[in-house]
Amino acid sequence: MSPIDSILGIPGLVVQQVNRAQDIHVWARPKRRPSCLYCQAPNLRIKATYQRTLKHTRQGNQLMVLHLAVPKYHCTQCNRYFRHRFAGIGPRRRATEAYRLEVFEAHEGGVSQRKLSITHQIGSATVERWYQSFVKQRVSELSGRACPQVLGIDEHFFTRKQGYATTLVDLKNHKVFDVVLGRSEASLRSYLKRLPGRESVRVIVMDLSETYRRMAQKYFPNALIVADRFHVVRLVNQHFLKLWQQYDPEGRKNRGLLSLMRRHHWKLSAVQKENLRQYLAQEPVLRALYFAKQQLNGFLVMKSLNRKRAQKMMPQFLALIEQFEQSPARALAQTLRAWLEPIVRMWRFTKSNGITEGFHTKMEMLSRRAYGFRNFENYRLRVLAQCGWNGVINRV
Repeated sequence: MSPIDSILGIPGLVVQQVNRAQDIHVWARPKRRPSCLYCQAPNLRIKATYQRTLKHTRQGNQLMVLHLAVPKYHCTQCNRYFRHRFAGIGPRRRATEAYRLEVFEAHEGGVSQRKLSITHQIGSATVERWYQSFVKQRVSELSGRACPQVLGIDEHFFTRKQGYATTLVDLKNHKVFDVVLGRSEASLRSYLKRLPGRESVRVIVMDLSETYRRMAQKYFPNALIVADRFHVVRLVNQHFLKLWQQYDPEGRKNRGLLSLMRRHHWKLSAVQKENLRQYLAQEPVLRALYFAKQQLNGFLVMKSLNRKRAQKMMPQFLALIEQFEQSPARALAQTLRAWLEPIVRMWRFTKSNGITEGFHTKMEMLSRRAYGFRNFENYRLRVLAQCGWNGVINRV
């Protein structure tokens, strides 16, 4: 194979002529006659030949234009006609798949349609059409997937008109499994009923949402519910800050104290601990609540515990919850009691919805780049193409 044949990247071609002017024009023809598409007979005769012009990649700042001599064959055995097929070139298209993929990747990387229309000599509508076709191709490769064994469920805001959407994430492989409009059981019921492989889900990680917990218990019967560590710790801190507001409204406004109160005590420096000790010495009740909160957070951040150690820590954890029940933080204790099993399972499982929250940030950036979405299906296709795809396009 000559160097120019390898540069084309299309097998089965013989280059006849190359003209380098404003653009690179390459004339080529098929290397050999194929077998019949219908009966696989080798006896073919060329009925006619027509010229086909396609755009094919860019060499530096020059566009490569490919002029193909396309034979029309006649099979003498089955008496049928067909035209020569080329790998990487779709029927009735004016550009090769390599060129279309080049435009798609450039537009996905942030190059505007206007810029691509100038550099690649195509219209803005063509850029959008090619982009949408590759997005649909990516999503079609994801069809037929079964539910992952470790599933993360969380909500995120879509639009003011259509409200919230639910994100399902494969936490094991760090991929978005699907995005569904709505967050109530009424809006998700039909989707969850026809979801393939929901019986194979073993672990579901979620925040402290009673709605999602009821749906998980109903539609994922074999799954264990695990509370998300970030949301549990945030709930504890929010309850403590509300109690602080009740006992000392003026101190609650101090941003320096607020920063110290929110952090874990074991992450503070010696100077910060001393400043916090001097303030808490003036509020005995608040001081007791603060150290009880720190002890509770110490239990919540533990993970990767074996069964024996988790059983050993359980009585101490229950005793701490009983102390909260006898304190002004009884509302927090009731919530911890209601979610006791999912919270304790955090000790055994390391997965959390931090992966899901990261995908939510990426979804927000996708929405900003598109200046918002009105059609949820277009939004879903874009999210699955960007966040749920394995990164390989199967070329035609």
